[in-house]
This record gives sequence, C-alpha cells and structure tokens, in this order.
Amino acid sequence: MRDGRAAMQIEDEIKELAETFGMLAEMGEDAKYEYIIDLGKKLPPMPEAEITEANKVRGCISQVWLTHQLSTDQPPRLQFNGTSDSTLVKGLIGLLLKIVSNRTPQEILSVDLRATFAKLGIENQISPNRRNGFVSMVERIKQLAAAQA
Repeated sequence: MRDGRAAMQIEDEIKELAETFGMLAEMGEDAKYEYIIDLGKKLPPMPEAEITEANKVRGCISQVWLTHQLSTDQPPRLQFNGTSDSTLVKGLIGLLLKIVSNRTPQEILSVDLRATFAKLGIENQISPNRRNGFVSMVERIKQLAAAQA
C-alpha cells in the first residue's frame, strides 16, 4: 500500500504543476518562462568539485551537470542536484527535480517524465535542442534510478 501512496504523491505533484502552468498560460507565455527560471534559481548551488565530466549530462546543447545521493531512509530515496550554464535549462532541471528528488528509485521509474513534460504544455515552447537536452536529462535520471532499484 505504501508504494501506491508514494506514486500518488508524484501524481499529485504533477497535477499541481499542471494547474500552475495552466494559470500561468492565462497570464501569458512569459509567465511560464519566469516560473521555470525561478525554479532554477531555487536549486541549491552545486559545489565546484561536482562540476565534472563524470557528472555531465551528454546530449544537451547547454552544459548540464547532475549528481545524486541515495539516502539512508527506508526505503532509500534518491536526492538529486543539478546545474547548467543556461538559466532556462537550469530551470528545466529545477522542474524535473521538483518531481523526482527525494523519491525511491521505483517511484522515479514508474513516472513517464516525457509525458509529464508534454502535459505541462512547455514542450512546444522550447527549441528542439532544449527538448533533446530535456530528454537526455530524463534518460540520465532514469538510468541512475534503475542502477539503484
């Protein structure tokens, strides 16, 4: 039963984000961008020592780094941190991490993050290169979760 509740929490987070993006759409497209950029500004700073080739996400036009830690909780949860040299991409990282951080590997693997991105209505508002980078970040997160599952 716990897994069912945990999955529901992710769905609740996605639903809340969808509602937020719906309200922002009424305010104009710039409001969505401002919200995404604000999510990036709220990310904790990534230590310089973690901005390495090993933590770099391949397939992104911008420079993107992603790290993770497995908690000692029961069940263990993945906590992520990320950064980018692009303000918008850093915001997309913030958006992704809002959904997946502090979740079990199984919870992360159960969510279709690409479909979530489309559901939020931002897929058509960013360039194809940014979409490709987003997909690369999703794949990296899924790989990290699968390695811990």
